[in-house]
Amino acid sequence: MALPKFAATRSFHTELKTRINHYFEESGQRMTGDFSLIFKGVLLVSVMAALYVHLVFFTPAWGWALLECALLGCVIAAIGFNVMHDGAHGSFSRFAWVNKLAAYTLGVLGGSPYMWNSKHNLIHHTYTNIEGHDDDINIQPWMRMTPDQPKHALHRYQHFYFWALYCMLYTSWIFAMDYQKYFSRQIGAIGLKPMNTGEHVSFWGFKVLNLLLYVALPIYMVGFLPWLAGFMLSTAVAGLVLSMVFQLAHTVEDAAFPVPHATTHKLEDEWAIHQVRTTANFATDNKVVSWLVGGLNFQIEHHLFPKISHVHYPAISKIVQQVCSEFDITYNNYARTRTAVVSHVMFLRQMGRAA
Repeated sequence: MALPKFAATRSFHTELKTRINHYFEESGQRMTGDFSLIFKGVLLVSVMAALYVHLVFFTPAWGWALLECALLGCVIAAIGFNVMHDGAHGSFSRFAWVNKLAAYTLGVLGGSPYMWNSKHNLIHHTYTNIEGHDDDINIQPWMRMTPDQPKHALHRYQHFYFWALYCMLYTSWIFAMDYQKYFSRQIGAIGLKPMNTGEHVSFWGFKVLNLLLYVALPIYMVGFLPWLAGFMLSTAVAGLVLSMVFQLAHTVEDAAFPVPHATTHKLEDEWAIHQVRTTANFATDNKVVSWLVGGLNFQIEHHLFPKISHVHYPAISKIVQQVCSEFDITYNNYARTRTAVVSHVMFLRQMGRAA
């Protein structure tokens, strides 16, 4: 399958970059994270470590244990949003080694940093919402996420059962999807570049470490059934939270799903306009939501400037909105989280019933 090609005009993107660069020059700030982000990262990792140690080595009563497992799932997602995500984009810190350390938290949590970089940083951020290329919208055959995907009878009910599938994201990611990509050497229709020896060692090393930390040791300490209950609960919560935050960014009623020209494979828009049209923000005035999801409710700003840390998104969003207004480009923004959730559910309903 040929790769899509974006329109050659760059006026919108050029204007955006000019104004954003001017903002940082005037403010004297670095584009990377600040002390508050480092503090938040240390706090989240410490909370996760404390929960893990208490659950595995001190075995609380079952009621407290289940509550802590659910909280652990939320903290896993929060580390992904706030630490790993910025680190993988090189925006967590001005120091490369700190970014690498932050990105490698994904490996400790069971995922593959190499596969994430290929799937998310390179493919998703380039070919957002393009069927056959953006693997984030490929949940086939269980769900229909774009108008160009085939429709099956069960999709008529996907706006009811999607919660269960989203709960399975984390475990399927760790135990299935990474391996499928590794052995097939493909992500969707796009082939992976050859892995060097270090990347192979990293892939398998993190997978073994995860099995030891989250499967073998807990079973040895608390027994199989208690581990199974706790593991299923924590991973289900993590999967649901991760899925919802990322899906609210691109699979809502106002997001576009551009189709390349059948012959030339060209897209109508330049890359930056494409990113705005295929993306949506939510609850950007809610500081608690922004803190918890690592600024991923400012998804438009993130897709336009992935190497800028999310701590700057509230400020630069005003610039992005102004430029969008001047170029007559719709800036998709849902005022509240619940409004975005409703839009996502309605989108799934539409995809399940439309031809």
